[in-house]
Amino acid sequence: MKFVTIALVLWPGIASAIDSTQPNLENVTQDLLRVESVRQIKNIQRTYAQLAQHGRWKEMADLFADDGILRWGKGTGDILSTTDAESVVGRSPIESWLRQEAGDMDGTKPGSLHVFMSDMPVITLADNGLTAKGRWTALRKLGDGKGRTRIEGGIFENEYVSGGGKWKISLLRYYPLYAGNYETGWKNLGVNGSLPVIPYHYTLDQAGLTLLHTERKSLPAQSSGSSSGQSTPTKLSLDELEYRVAHLNEEDEVRNLVNGMGYYVDRRMWPDVISLFVPNGTITIQNNTSPPGPASIQSVLNRMGPEGLSHGILNEHPIFGTVIQVSPDHKTATARGLEIGLIGDSNVRKGQWRFCVFHHSLVKDLKSGIWKIQDLSYYRLLFADYAAGWGNGGILPASSLAPPPILSPHYPSSPTENRRPVSWRPFYKRYLDWEEEEESDSIRLAKVQRLLLRSSAYDESENTSGSYGFYIDDIRCSDFAKLHSERGHKLSPGIGWYYTPNAISLSCASRYYRQNTTTYNPSMSSLRSSVPFHWRLQPVILVSQDGRSATLRTRNLQTGTSRTQGSNGWMGGMYHDQLVLEGEKRKLWSITIDEFYWNSRNWTAGWANVVPVTNTTTSRRWLNTISDHKRQTDNLDPDVSLRHPALAERETGFNGGPAPTVSWPGVQRMWWAYRNLVTGAIPSDNSYWGPPGCVPCRGAKPEWALRANGYQEPPSGPTIVTADWAEGSGVDIEITVKGGPEESSKGGWVQLVTTLHGEDTGKVGQEGPVGDDGKVVLRIRAPGIVGTGIPIEVFYFGNENLKPGKGILVGEPWERKKKGE
Repeated sequence: MKFVTIALVLWPGIASAIDSTQPNLENVTQDLLRVESVRQIKNIQRTYAQLAQHGRWKEMADLFADDGILRWGKGTGDILSTTDAESVVGRSPIESWLRQEAGDMDGTKPGSLHVFMSDMPVITLADNGLTAKGRWTALRKLGDGKGRTRIEGGIFENEYVSGGGKWKISLLRYYPLYAGNYETGWKNLGVNGSLPVIPYHYTLDQAGLTLLHTERKSLPAQSSGSSSGQSTPTKLSLDELEYRVAHLNEEDEVRNLVNGMGYYVDRRMWPDVISLFVPNGTITIQNNTSPPGPASIQSVLNRMGPEGLSHGILNEHPIFGTVIQVSPDHKTATARGLEIGLIGDSNVRKGQWRFCVFHHSLVKDLKSGIWKIQDLSYYRLLFADYAAGWGNGGILPASSLAPPPILSPHYPSSPTENRRPVSWRPFYKRYLDWEEEEESDSIRLAKVQRLLLRSSAYDESENTSGSYGFYIDDIRCSDFAKLHSERGHKLSPGIGWYYTPNAISLSCASRYYRQNTTTYNPSMSSLRSSVPFHWRLQPVILVSQDGRSATLRTRNLQTGTSRTQGSNGWMGGMYHDQLVLEGEKRKLWSITIDEFYWNSRNWTAGWANVVPVTNTTTSRRWLNTISDHKRQTDNLDPDVSLRHPALAERETGFNGGPAPTVSWPGVQRMWWAYRNLVTGAIPSDNSYWGPPGCVPCRGAKPEWALRANGYQEPPSGPTIVTADWAEGSGVDIEITVKGGPEESSKGGWVQLVTTLHGEDTGKVGQEGPVGDDGKVVLRIRAPGIVGTGIPIEVFYFGNENLKPGKGILVGEPWERKKKGE
């Protein structure tokens, strides 16, 4: 049948998916609910942190179940023991405890600060979908505005329960690891300052486990736990499934855009930042909104400094705890979270802290189907000089503005709620000629299943990323090596890439355990005097069309703790990772670590009070560490060295790469594995290392590329579709479909559709595949619309290289334009 043939072109692998898994409404419903549940749980924890910033204790307590427990470690004795923790049960007692514990450091009193950083989630959902556990990093920065400060950090190991159609916290368990104040910095807690490994709620077998269980038998209806006895549905309608899966996909796009924009800001890449806005976009700071348009946006950005970074300038803005809310019609969205500015100029030895809440507005460009920024909105919590700290309220008057609204952590508000607008339709809907058969439900369901796998891949990738971060903090070499695919590879900083989990583990063991074995693990058999922390934040996750592979860019915000007060500062780097679905697990395929772009000598000096690299103790210590590591791994050469000739351009300047080494306060070149998420352009600084996405795949080890191993390369950015009337014709339209370098649009199907008053009126022309040159010419078969001003929408449905895209054509055909009609 003609339609089925077309569908297979549009959605590679659908036939095999139908034949092998036989998706049905029950299984896909259960899988959808699992992905939605994981996102609700993440949003609950992020909302908890956002509410804490404004002293909203009752609302924080309302996030707990009726019999929920808050168990907060004190760090004065055995950190792992419940005797070292205060335990509070029930919402009202929890509210009272939160208020009392904060005291004057509640974020509401003039000059006070209650910043709560909680991120790098690993969420493990029970098989029945009714309970879950989660691990998070945590750090609080507190001040009363009168000189007193607190800094506290540790690990959350929490439990969650589904009830009444919503997820709640059943146990919030905080394990403290370090504490101090602003003046002297922090140090280890616990007996004699010796830190245990905080028990993991998940095993290595559970780490990265897929959320989708479509091959299992349908689970029974999930009890909501409410007094009404309601339960979640065993199956949703196909229309509702299409809508709710699309909602997840849209949320992924918005989150990537918000996180990706932050990296452009860090590097002062102002043209790239401006390109993410709609033409009438704005920036709002403390309720003062700029005039609309690029010139005004440029003016606001220039207040942060001129375009680009120069020697000694730091402009870092890590983002924490972002909650995304997409409107029911999928045309607008909001994003709320915490942004911390680490600002500095080492040339004059000055730095600043900037604590802000953001509440951005985004819109979907209906012409291209691409999300764009309408307004970047920032609300100041507190700005402070690094030397003086935040204890006395900072350098600016306390804000009297009401904070922006906290976004709801729940979507949908009940499992059976249908928020789908009547006019909504899926992007990938194909319009049929009157003589063609209707699209079969099995084809539609297979498309839904594939799109759900893409959003599931987003959360699974974040889970694997977090698991890696926690394992490397505890130097569990064998465990984080086993998170890798059987053909995975990882960069050992300063040395090169090791191939396969066994080589990755041996490399780690030789560096940290001082012996060639993966079985000895001191971090698990004794208390520790110090712990490194690798905060893997702000992910941009691009998923392949079939959902089996993903590219992940994430920030490495690194610090640590030891028995010495104030000995640890901050360092910043970047991860460029890839992941694959191997069996039932999301495994790491490739890890490349670009570090360090900047660093602190210690807590007191910060990132601005530095001296040139050739004279610093910290830099000498780092270089000695690299040298020591090299001596230890002389009998374990990397499979690809950082000095491989094919990687010379990419790795020059990084520690262990070709000389000259660029160290802070020098400014190292930053690399990008993806294109602009709005325009599709490569970064303006031309530092693009794109598909095949893994760093050593380009020239050094092409056989390591995803495509060479049976996986798709995830798209490097949006698909740009343009259309114009073919020269010399009044009825032919020439369409161009463009991705990034080495991304062919060939074979992807294109269709012409008209839209009138926001409603689709149907197919109006030929349809067909894109050719080798990225183009296709299609003829209008409804000539009556030509010259009427009715827009003609051009849908490109994607191929194994590129995601779907959309363009629009409005205007006179070539012949009429030529005559000036």
